[in-house]
Amino acid sequence: MDDPFQMQRELRYGAPVCDQILAGRYFTIGYSWYFRQAKWTLEIVRRGGKEFMPDVFKKSERLDNFRADVRLPHRFRASLAAYKGSNYDRGHLVASANSILRSIENSESFLLSNMSPQTPAFNRQGWRKLEEEVRKLNDRDEILEVYVLNCPFFDFTKPLEIIGDKADAYGINIPVPHGFVKSVLAEYHTGELKLWTFLMPNAKIQKPLKDYLIKTYDAEQLIGGRFWDRVSGGDMHKAKGGDGPIEPMW
Repeated sequence: MDDPFQMQRELRYGAPVCDQILAGRYFTIGYSWYFRQAKWTLEIVRRGGKEFMPDVFKKSERLDNFRADVRLPHRFRASLAAYKGSNYDRGHLVASANSILRSIENSESFLLSNMSPQTPAFNRQGWRKLEEEVRKLNDRDEILEVYVLNCPFFDFTKPLEIIGDKADAYGINIPVPHGFVKSVLAEYHTGELKLWTFLMPNAKIQKPLKDYLIKTYDAEQLIGGRFWDRVSGGDMHKAKGGDGPIEPMW
């Protein structure tokens, strides 16, 4: 099989380990069979400028065609029924609003492999606000590309809530993440790389977004995988929080 790290542009700077890589037209998913959801997703955020939107493409409307990802073995994948009546949203990891150029790209963002159970207050407010701020960062003139890594976070010192599809022959259960990590790697036209990583609880966000910035090294420990492992050297060590305070994104 071809190496996805050579095929998918968004994997250029590395990604954590996973059970199965699902290569999409616009983003890549690193799936966890154990958790029945993505361990991570990775994308290059599309810009809103005309130079990134050829005339042949028109902005796609949000399709809302949620569905199971048939690339996954049946016994390891979530179904729509698993979320029904759970009081949790099917929360996008890669945002639908980030894939608006073509219908097929927007459609892929609604695969359940790109979903995790999120509280409505978190999904529709705090998480959405952070997505909007990342798009604003991406539209700055000095930015070449912005890479975004999203990861569900499980705190095993706390009780774990489960939702599931009781009607499924395999008894699929989906654990509810305690929080979510978003690691944002910005590449400037000068070649400089800057990095910001957020850890947010799966609940209503009460504080400013900047208060959820954490050291990337700490996030790696919590998630159980290395972020941006194809970039090395003193600058990346510093960006991950090895020395000094965390640099603000705003």
